[in-house]
Amino acid sequence: MKIRALGSAIATVLLALGAQAVAQAPAVAPPASKPLSTSLGMVVFPAQGQTAQQQSQDEGECYAWAKGQTGVDPMAPPPAAQPAAQPAKAAPAADGSRLRGAARGAAAGAVIGEVANDDAGKGAAIGATAGVVAGGRQSRKNQQAAAQQATQQQQQATQQQQAAQQEQLDLFKKGFAACLQSKGYTVN
Repeated sequence: MKIRALGSAIATVLLALGAQAVAQAPAVAPPASKPLSTSLGMVVFPAQGQTAQQQSQDEGECYAWAKGQTGVDPMAPPPAAQPAAQPAKAAPAADGSRLRGAARGAAAGAVIGEVANDDAGKGAAIGATAGVVAGGRQSRKNQQAAAQQATQQQQQATQQQQAAQQEQLDLFKKGFAACLQSKGYTVN
């Protein structure tokens, strides 16, 4: 019995201390959550005097309705973009540019060597060397152009994906706004 009385006395003291602590605590309002409409970049005005709680409930219902109608959830992260496959870098002269350049250079060098009354073989060798260099230069130009084209295609694909996502978001917002307007809100 004494234990019960002691426990009861302790409970009374604790309750009194708790009530005193609550009375002394500064009044802090809980942080207001951001309305769905604001998160979507929309302004919604309660045209028929709806309370903030009612507006929050209506926005939740309209969000769910628009999501169901459009299949779009703007609060969900967008799907990860699929990176385009990078073209494999070809080894120098893999396209035959150097070989073709060497053949053209050798032929031109032989002709020049013959005309100059020099040794046609020497002219062909010099021409072949110059042709290899020219063919390598052309090969690098071709590779650079291919890389540039791949970059442009990747940029176009990214722009198209962004445009499609924006189109889906616009469709969702249109449905969300229509639902809220039917419930007596002005939406901008």
